[in-house]
Amino acid sequence: MTKVSVAYQRLPGNARGSLWMLASAVAFTAMTMLIKFLGEDYPASLQAFYRQLFGLVVMVPIIARNPAAAFRTTRPGLLLFRALAGTIGMILGFYAYQKLPLADANALSFTRTLWVVPLAAFVLKEPVGSRRIAATVVGFLGALLMLQPATQGEMGLPAIAALVAALLIALTVTGMKIMTRDHTTTTLMAWSAVLGFVLTIPPALFVWRWPTFIDLMLLAAMGVLGTVTQATYIKGMSEGDAAVMAPVDYTRLVFAIIFGFVLFGDVPNALTMAGAVIIIASTLYITIRESRLGVSRPPATE
Repeated sequence: MTKVSVAYQRLPGNARGSLWMLASAVAFTAMTMLIKFLGEDYPASLQAFYRQLFGLVVMVPIIARNPAAAFRTTRPGLLLFRALAGTIGMILGFYAYQKLPLADANALSFTRTLWVVPLAAFVLKEPVGSRRIAATVVGFLGALLMLQPATQGEMGLPAIAALVAALLIALTVTGMKIMTRDHTTTTLMAWSAVLGFVLTIPPALFVWRWPTFIDLMLLAAMGVLGTVTQATYIKGMSEGDAAVMAPVDYTRLVFAIIFGFVLFGDVPNALTMAGAVIIIASTLYITIRESRLGVSRPPATE
C-alpha cells in the first residue's frame, strides 16, 4: 500500500466519505458547466444521448466481468419504468441547466429529497410523521419563492422543468429503494446504463447533428463525469453517515455560484438565494432526522 492509501485508511469514516462527496460535487459541477457550455449547439435530448452513450462505455468493462450477474433480475418492468423516468428527468434537467443560472438549477434539483417524502408514503407505504410533512411543505415554499422571479420572465419553463426533473429523479430513487432489497448496485447501474442509452436514441434523432471532434471530446467528458458523480456519491454515502454527508453534498451549490459567475456571469438574486437556503435547510432536516431514526438514504441518480 502507498503512503497515500495508508493515510486514507487511517482517516475516520466521515472524513473519507466527505472527500468522496467533495469529489462528487466537483465532478457534478464540471458536468453541468459542460451542459450549459454545449447547450448553444446541442439540445438537451442530444446531450442526454451522449451522456448515456459514454456512461455506458464506462460501464461496459464492469458488466463484461460477469454479464449474467450484472443483468440478473426478477423485475424487469420496474427497471424499465425507473430507466424511463430517469431518462425523461435527465433531459428536463439538462434543459434546466442550459437555460437557468447554474446556482438556480442546482438549488431546484435538491427538491428531489422533498419529493421522496410523499412518494415514500404512497409508494413504499412508509410512515411519515408530522415533522417530515412540515419540513417538506416548507421546502416547497422555498421552491415557490425561487419560481417567483423566474415565472415573471422567460426562465419560467426551465424552472418548472427543473422541478419536474427532480420529481422524476425522486421516482427513480424510490424505485432504487425497492430494488436494493434484492439487487446489487452493479445490476441497477447496468440496467440503467443500457436502458438509458436505448431510450435516449429516439428523442436524440429529432435534433440530431454530428459533433465536431472537440465537441465530441467535451460530450464524452460530460458522460464520464456523470458516471464519476454517481460512483463517488455512492462511495461517499457508504463510507460516512448520511447526516454528515448531506451538508457536504450541498457544496455543489457553492461551486455552482462561483463557476457560474466566473464562466457565465450568472448572479443569483436575493429571492433565489433565500429560496435555496429554505430548500437546503428543509432537506437537511429531513436527512438528519431520517438518519437518527435509522432510515437509510438512497444514493442519488444524477
